[in-house]
Amino acid sequence: MQRNPTSRFAICSCLTLSLLVAAVPVLAQNPAADGFDVEASDARAIELADATMEAMGGRQAWDQTRFLHWNFFGFRTHLWDKWTGDLRFQQQKRTVLMNVNSRQGRVFEDGVEVTDEEARAKALQATYEAWINDMYWLAMPYKLKDSGVTLTYVGEQPMEDGRMADVVQLTFEGVGVTPQNKYHVSIAKETGLVEQWAFFADAGDPEPRFKTPWAKWTRHGGVLLSGDRGERQISEIRVYEDVPSSVFESAEPPDWSALEEVR
Repeated sequence: MQRNPTSRFAICSCLTLSLLVAAVPVLAQNPAADGFDVEASDARAIELADATMEAMGGRQAWDQTRFLHWNFFGFRTHLWDKWTGDLRFQQQKRTVLMNVNSRQGRVFEDGVEVTDEEARAKALQATYEAWINDMYWLAMPYKLKDSGVTLTYVGEQPMEDGRMADVVQLTFEGVGVTPQNKYHVSIAKETGLVEQWAFFADAGDPEPRFKTPWAKWTRHGGVLLSGDRGERQISEIRVYEDVPSSVFESAEPPDWSALEEVR
């Protein structure tokens, strides 16, 4: 489990985020990733997963979204190329330039490259795990049909704010760092968007460890993204259509103002 040292929102997603590159033109073609447990999943839960994908902009728009930038709870920043897996990661004085598919890359501490192999490998692994965690906090609703996932329809339940939602349960098999985790995601009746989730450290737990909202959905190009998690915020959410390769190759801070954000 990835632990945020500043908050109770300590969690690691169970999923290694797969790249979604191929454009899919219609809702009926929102194919599951290889390894998604179709047979064990409820038809109603799958229907809701497809519907909320459409409400967020649709599978084609998500596949065509390439460069994602966000700050996780105010203490680490990611710029991720969804198509290639390249990642620029910043946490305090550490800069990491790596590819999350190969898990290879370079590490810099206060601008000086780390050459010790053991220290570099440890930093790359920590960055990879942080990326898994932080990306799931940002993009979980786009990952409902990922490899290793089983979806179960729980039923209609009120959210913390009293509004009604369809609740879908996610359990996992043979994926990620903590496959024993479980989630209940609440898809609001009035919007069709995920507007709350509950995290269970173990699938057998009767009560969740915590619940947070998924609020303030905002359009970024063709997709919607949410950064409001109640007590903590995912900020600086930006989508870019084009980013120079130097951003993933040089430890020098980029001129973010020179990059054109997709709106």
